[in-house]
Amino acid sequence: MITKTIRRLTFLLVAACLCVSSLKPIALAADTQAAAVAVAARNFLDKLDDSQRGKVVFDFKDAEQRKRWSNLPVSSVPRAGLRLGDLTQPQREAAMAVLKSALSPQGFEKVIHIVEADEALRSGAGGGGKAGPGKGGDGKAGDDKAKGDKAQGDKAKGDKAKADKNKGGKGGGASFGRDNYFISFLGQPSASEPFMIQFGGHHLGLNITFAGEHGTLVPSHTGAQPARFELEGKTVRPLGREVDKAYALYSSLDDAQRKQATLGFEMRDLALGPGRDGQMIEPEGIIASNLTEKQREMLIDLTSEWTGIMHEAAAAAKLAEIKKNIADTWFAWSGPPEKSAAFYFRIHGPSVFIEFAPQRLGGDPTNHIHTIYRDPTNEYGKKWWKP
Repeated sequence: MITKTIRRLTFLLVAACLCVSSLKPIALAADTQAAAVAVAARNFLDKLDDSQRGKVVFDFKDAEQRKRWSNLPVSSVPRAGLRLGDLTQPQREAAMAVLKSALSPQGFEKVIHIVEADEALRSGAGGGGKAGPGKGGDGKAGDDKAKGDKAQGDKAKGDKAKADKNKGGKGGGASFGRDNYFISFLGQPSASEPFMIQFGGHHLGLNITFAGEHGTLVPSHTGAQPARFELEGKTVRPLGREVDKAYALYSSLDDAQRKQATLGFEMRDLALGPGRDGQMIEPEGIIASNLTEKQREMLIDLTSEWTGIMHEAAAAAKLAEIKKNIADTWFAWSGPPEKSAAFYFRIHGPSVFIEFAPQRLGGDPTNHIHTIYRDPTNEYGKKWWKP
């Protein structure tokens, strides 16, 4: 669905491109995606004053800023950079044009819908249950996933108190909504040198790295609360395709395959969510070599809901890499086998790690979702630059 918001931002992006001749000189190869993003970024930076520029651009190798992202509200985990709510309307539109240039149309729409879901949470219009992140669960007692879930839960405790205080029994309060998303850059936007865009807030943490012709979105968090809401008279499900495709794949498994895929314990949150860079767990579930060709195609298509957030060239390159290794990729499921139920699933391959986890901190867990997208071989695009 293309909303009025997206159509307006598309117009603004075109207008920004028409103004390229007025920008400061920059060496760009016009046929690369990094160059197009750099042009949009320079347009945004030119609209800022000196103080704002000093807050939004960091050194590319600033490790502290690189890891300063989260799925939690900004009241719990402060972000650096510029807050959208503190920008003028032209500055804000230029910031969104940067994001639009780096993502696919489908990926940009997903991001807009996640932000609009948080706006619905702020106003209390989404019926998303209690505000705040999901509480980490036990996962599998005694293993690494339990530790990861506990870490997520520990970080959530303080936020839950703040959220409950702010929401006043209705909306999520001042910590939520479209104003509370931040943008920052690591490195100067360039057609050839590595640089990174960070954009996020509650339920969204995008880490977009470019290095010449290469681009990646890992690691990144997408989530939604509410996972269903009304926007311009239509029902929006920011992560709806993920739900539909995962359920279709699981439903296609025969009894023996389902037994392999289904974990023997309940997953209550992400095992490798924000704050767990550089960590990994053992693959579990059913390996794709035990799937039919059709089921492997369904698994690849499900994976594309994350890889496809990036612009088309980078998404195509990543999906080709995943296809090459599909026989060594695992699919795991935890929870009931019903589409309307709160089910967890995981995709784990040589160069991809994806989790989808409903949250159980009050309210309907199917209406509050966390997901993570990682690549154990290339977090933050590190194989393209020297840390």
